[in-house]
Amino acid sequence: MDELNYLTGLYDYYKNLLTDKQRSYFEDYYFDNLLMDEIAENNNVSKNAVSKSLIEVKEKLLEYESLLKLYDNKMHITSLLDTETCKKIIDYI
Repeated sequence: MDELNYLTGLYDYYKNLLTDKQRSYFEDYYFDNLLMDEIAENNNVSKNAVSKSLIEVKEKLLEYESLLKLYDNKMHITSLLDTETCKKIIDYI
C-alpha cells in the first residue's frame, strides 16, 4: 500500500486527535494537493513551519495507529469478509 493511502486512512481515524492547524495543513497538502510553499503563504508562516507540522502529524498518526491499531483492524476484518458484507460494514464504520 502506498504511503498516501495509508496516511489518509490513518487520518480518517485519528484526525480529531490533531490540532486545527495540523488538520488544516494535512488536508491542504494531502487532499487539496497544495505545495508547502502555498500552504505557508496562505497561513502567513514559513515553509519550514509547514514542513515541521506535517512531519509531526505523520509521526502522531503512526504513533496512534501503533497503540490503537484501528486501521490495521479494519484492514484485517475487510480481508476476512466477502465484498458485499464488507461494503456494508465499511459504510457503518
